[in-house]
Amino acid sequence: MVWWNTLRLKSNSPEVRSKALERLDPARDARSFELLLAGLGDEDAQVRCAAVKGLEPVKDDQSLIALTTALQDPTSQVREVAAAALGRVGDARAFPHLASLLNDSHPGARRAAAAALRSLGWKPATNEEVASFEVALGHTRAAALAGQASVRALVTELQQDTSFQRRAAAEALEDVDDPQATLPLLAALNDQDPTVRVSAVHALSKDASGEVAGRLLERFRDPEPCVRLAATEVLSKRFDPALAPEFLRLLTDPSFEVRLSAVQFLGRIRDPDIAHALMPLLADRDSDVRHAVAQALGTMGEPAAIEALVLTLTDEECAVRHAAEMALGRIDSNWPASQAARRAIPQLEASQMDQRGWVRSAASQVLARLQIPRGGHPATG
Repeated sequence: MVWWNTLRLKSNSPEVRSKALERLDPARDARSFELLLAGLGDEDAQVRCAAVKGLEPVKDDQSLIALTTALQDPTSQVREVAAAALGRVGDARAFPHLASLLNDSHPGARRAAAAALRSLGWKPATNEEVASFEVALGHTRAAALAGQASVRALVTELQQDTSFQRRAAAEALEDVDDPQATLPLLAALNDQDPTVRVSAVHALSKDASGEVAGRLLERFRDPEPCVRLAATEVLSKRFDPALAPEFLRLLTDPSFEVRLSAVQFLGRIRDPDIAHALMPLLADRDSDVRHAVAQALGTMGEPAAIEALVLTLTDEECAVRHAAEMALGRIDSNWPASQAARRAIPQLEASQMDQRGWVRSAASQVLARLQIPRGGHPATG
C-alpha cells in the first residue's frame, strides 16, 4: 500500500496528504520513513504535524534529528507537536533543543517544551532557565523567585494574547524589583483587560519615580472602578500632600470604594479647605464613607465640622453615630456648649417630625444633650 499512499501524497488536498502520512508504517519499510521525512517540508502545517507524529515511533538518530529540526518550524502548532513527541521519545539529547523552545513566542509551544523537559527529568542550569521553565509551565509566581533573572520571561508574558497570562505576569512582577520591568508595566496600564491594568498598577507600587506617579494618576480617570481603586490605593500609601487636588476630584466618584480611599488619604492632611470638602460626604449614600469622613474630621480637629458632626449623631448606622461622637470629642471636649453645635438645632428640631421613629429618638437625645427640651428653646443660665 506504500505506492497508493505515495500517490495520495501528491493530492492537492492537505487532508488527503495528512491521512496518507498517518497510514505509513516506517517500522516496516524504509520508503515510508523517507516519505515521512519529506512530509516535514510540506507547505501545509497540518501535513507537517502528521509527519511529526509518524516519525515519533522511530527511535533512531535520524528521526531524532528530524524531530528536533521540527522544533524550528515557522508554525507554532508544528513546534508544539514536535516538542510533545520528543517528550515521549525520551532521549536526553533533545534537552538543549527543547530548552531553547522555552523562550518561544507562542505559549502552546513553550508549554509543550516545558512539559516534555519535565517528563524527561531535565533540570535547569541557570536562574534564567528556571524562570523560563516555570513561566512556560504557568507558574509565574514561582518564576519570580528567580529574582531579576525572571524579568525577561515575565515581560514576554505581558505580550501574550490571553489576558489571564498577562495578568499573572504582572502580578508576579510585583515581587521583582528591577527597572527593566517598568516600561513594559507602564504599557500594561493601557491593557484592554481591566484586571491586567489593576495588576500592573500594583506591580508599579514600589517605583516612586515621578513618571510612574504621573501614569498612575491617569488611571484615576480609568473607566473601570477597580482600576481607579487600585491607583488610589497605591498612591495613597505614598502620602504626598501634593496629590490632594487629584484625590479631591475622586470625592464624587461613582464607586463608594474609590470615594472611601480618597477620604482616607485626604483625612491625613490638616487643611481647613479639605475638611470643608469632606463635610458633605457625611451624607454620602454609603455608610463606610460616612464613617471614614467622621473619623477623618475628628483627626483633622477642624472646629468648622462640629455642626455637621452633630447632625450626624442622627445617622441610621450606629457605627457612624459613634464615629461622629468620637470626632466631636476630639475637636472640642465641651462641644455641646459650642455655638457651632447650637447652629444644628433647627435641623434637629425638624428631625423630631421625621416619620422614622429612630430619627425622632436620636434627634431628641441630641437636643437633650444641648439642653434643649423637646419642642423648646435653649435653656438659659
